[in-house]
Amino acid sequence: MAIEKKLFGTTQSGEDVYIYTLKNSNGMETKICTYGGAIVSAMVPDKNCEFHDVILGYDNLESYLKGDKFFGALIGRFGNRIQYGKFTLNGNEYKLAQNDGDNHLHGGTKGFDKVVWDSRIIENEPNTLELSYFSTDGEEGYPGNLKVTVNYVLTEDNGLEINYFATTDKDTIVNLTNHAYFNLSGHSSGDILKQKLMINADKFTVNDKYSIPTGEIKKVFETPMDFRSLTPIGKNINSDYDQINFGKGYDHNWVLNTNGSDTLKAAQAIDENTGIVMDVYTTTPGIQFYSGNFLDGSDIGKNKAIYNMRNAFCLETQYFPNSINCSNFESPILKAGEEYKHKTIYKFSIL
Repeated sequence: MAIEKKLFGTTQSGEDVYIYTLKNSNGMETKICTYGGAIVSAMVPDKNCEFHDVILGYDNLESYLKGDKFFGALIGRFGNRIQYGKFTLNGNEYKLAQNDGDNHLHGGTKGFDKVVWDSRIIENEPNTLELSYFSTDGEEGYPGNLKVTVNYVLTEDNGLEINYFATTDKDTIVNLTNHAYFNLSGHSSGDILKQKLMINADKFTVNDKYSIPTGEIKKVFETPMDFRSLTPIGKNINSDYDQINFGKGYDHNWVLNTNGSDTLKAAQAIDENTGIVMDVYTTTPGIQFYSGNFLDGSDIGKNKAIYNMRNAFCLETQYFPNSINCSNFESPILKAGEEYKHKTIYKFSIL
């Protein structure tokens, strides 16, 4: 089916922002805007063949320009946190913005979520939207000119596939992800505490009180971090466990068992009320489960929805946070002349 393109608005600097609508033959529909490459909506069918928008977001560009919750956005150069906003690469120390206390978060003051991406419809590939961005050497403190391409694909089996590519002319670090907030009852339906989650991981990376991984990797066994089988999100979310206390809920990275295979299930979320199931597949080594702890009712979303604490969850596929400063974590270094290439699929079905 043909992808629709419409003007979404214009930034203060005069850049036009477009919104694209991808539809498949099952009636599933997703909207992507070129500001931040954000997934604005995803309409998926429930067990009664009624459609629900399962993505939190805004009706208008102005709200995206003012927002600070990263709704649906592409995140880079480095998703998640880097301790003290600095790292050493090839003997050189690089200093980044400290935009999360003393630490660096989601690419900095103007990360990839706050730029207008170039866009084009890939004519010879069905339901494929290509977004691209050129990040110059030194942007937000990162070394190297980085060419980034992200392809969004809506498949006929109700999968929203995200393909990430990047190349650099100087060794740098890259960790691209998407910050979609999901609620499988619908974006305006309240908290997600009864929705169930499975994460295919025996271990997680331990955080300090500032949500920075210390380098320690711990087994989930007999902790509130154990999501190896489907578990209600709210079951242990208020437990007196240091990791839960630090994050005011879940905001942690799990070490996936999938070994980089996009055919092995990394995570699954289900809502028994709507019957909607979301399976996650990815080539990345980790996944960040965030339980919407810092949603506070200040964001007025689509159709005047108010997004309160724990009204959504995120499953951000990634290299581990602070991996450049933890030598035992898989390296996020992209060398000059090599290609960064990862894939994530959010696939929807019904119980």
